[in-house]
Amino acid sequence: MRNTTKAITAGFVAIVLGATGTAQAGKELDAIKARGSLLCGVGTGTAGFMLANSQGKWVGLNVDICRAVAAAIFGDADKVKYVPLTSQQRFTALQSGEVDMLSNNTTVTLTRDTALGFDFTGVTYYDGQGFMVPKKLGLKSAKELNGATVCVAPGTTTELNLADYFRANKMSFKPVVIEKVDEIRAAFFSGRCDVYTTDASALAATRAANVPAPLTIEDFVILPEIISKEPLGPVVRHGDNQFADIVRWSLYAMVEAEEYGITSKNVDEMMKSDNPTIKRILGVTPGMGKALGVDEKWVYNIIKQVGNYGECYDRNVGMGSPLKIARGQNELWTKGGLQYAPPIR
Repeated sequence: MRNTTKAITAGFVAIVLGATGTAQAGKELDAIKARGSLLCGVGTGTAGFMLANSQGKWVGLNVDICRAVAAAIFGDADKVKYVPLTSQQRFTALQSGEVDMLSNNTTVTLTRDTALGFDFTGVTYYDGQGFMVPKKLGLKSAKELNGATVCVAPGTTTELNLADYFRANKMSFKPVVIEKVDEIRAAFFSGRCDVYTTDASALAATRAANVPAPLTIEDFVILPEIISKEPLGPVVRHGDNQFADIVRWSLYAMVEAEEYGITSKNVDEMMKSDNPTIKRILGVTPGMGKALGVDEKWVYNIIKQVGNYGECYDRNVGMGSPLKIARGQNELWTKGGLQYAPPIR
């Protein structure tokens, strides 16, 4: 019995030690390295999340996830090529290999994760679907929308949730289905529809950045109801576990860094920390990079070049941005939010 116990213990130790070996390269990651850049599918333009600025540079919270993955793989956050995709184009583009990953406010659902052959690698932003209406309509609640004309994008959970909500509340509506987001906004602002429905974050971005003159932000109201759960995160194809792991842990690293107070401004000083967890995260104590199949300074490169999750949130959609969206559910778990990263160890 004692010998059996020893054998089991030895086997367990071997498994644990084996788990810290070098990750096996997959074909997706090999292709990305050979190309020298990451092909990242983003949306066609949502302020704060993914938008080409006046210089043609892509910026936003979702863009920062792409940059973090590039920093982990190449040590250079700028080695990304952005591919703007509509809601209907995005899944075909990922399945066909036109892009390596999506970082474009795609909601995690069971069928997308299984039937479409994708892997979701974390939640960048916890969101929910809402409704925006002109203030002049005098509406206070989504329960008052019976008979409304509603602008919505096709091929989205938004379209399905809309039908479910009105059916559940025994209300009718007339959908105005438009694929391109700029055309949806134009239709709404011109009065072609009474309501614009999408993720609440995108409604806030639209109201902050896209209201055409002479209309102003004050002319539009986002109703209080949130009618769905919309956990938004990066998506990769099934098949290359190592690449999926890199995308997953790049996001986790940004959250973990915020939790331990590691920022783009102090990361060099943090390299001198005596805290064993910080030393492990930043690669001063080696092993985590090898386990993931990247350079030991992968987290250092992400934080130095892109920032931790809180920094990215603040400058893109939070109080340091025009959107000024409160952290809410996207606050760290230690502060009452849902952002929680497994340990890097």
